[in-house]
Amino acid sequence: MSKRVAAVDAEAMIAEARKAFFVMFGFLAVIWALQLANWGSDLRLVRDYAVVAGDIGRLPEILTAPFLHLSWAHIESNSGPLFVFGFLAAYRGVARFLGLTALVAVASGLAIWFFERDGVGTVGASGLVFGYFGYVVVRGFFDRHLIDSLVGVVMGASYAYTLTLAVPGTPGISWLAHLGGLVGGVVGAWVFRDRRPGDPSKAVAQAAPKGRAADADHPRSELHKELRDLGLL
Repeated sequence: MSKRVAAVDAEAMIAEARKAFFVMFGFLAVIWALQLANWGSDLRLVRDYAVVAGDIGRLPEILTAPFLHLSWAHIESNSGPLFVFGFLAAYRGVARFLGLTALVAVASGLAIWFFERDGVGTVGASGLVFGYFGYVVVRGFFDRHLIDSLVGVVMGASYAYTLTLAVPGTPGISWLAHLGGLVGGVVGAWVFRDRRPGDPSKAVAQAAPKGRAADADHPRSELHKELRDLGLL
């Protein structure tokens, strides 16, 4: 790969990361604005737009509940992880990220609707947080991006303790929302994976000059390519 092509790829990645930053900033601005409205109306938004288990008329709320929170402490605890994992999920492509968000919201909401106790209303972005977490951890393995795989391993090891909130036992926590979101994120990593036709290493080997064919088949060639795309080689 020429330096010129690598520079173009790096610029495209940086541009996408910039868009991801502003998307997550806007996302947080929306949920905080809704929390202000919610607080000013004595939690009316929560009462009207929460997912209520077993209520067929409240199924559409699986798309609104992630934007609402019960208290300031609730939204504060979700905001940091939402931004970090959301950004890491979005920096490879904002359009893909929006599809992932819809998939995770539906998976988390349906887990609540089907399996939570009847009549219980649930809100909060933590299902999205777990979905983004699951996506970030496994995305690199489905996409065969070595850098994303490394990010996934680091984030998985650093935040593995959060998986305890996706099993029964923590009072006041909707572990079903967390588990549903986590499953949705893992499924999303497969659904929205890169679909590159054929074996990329062979394609590069055939196109490369004779002296560089061996380099293209080298097991670290994919890593070298991504480092060049980032301008690190």
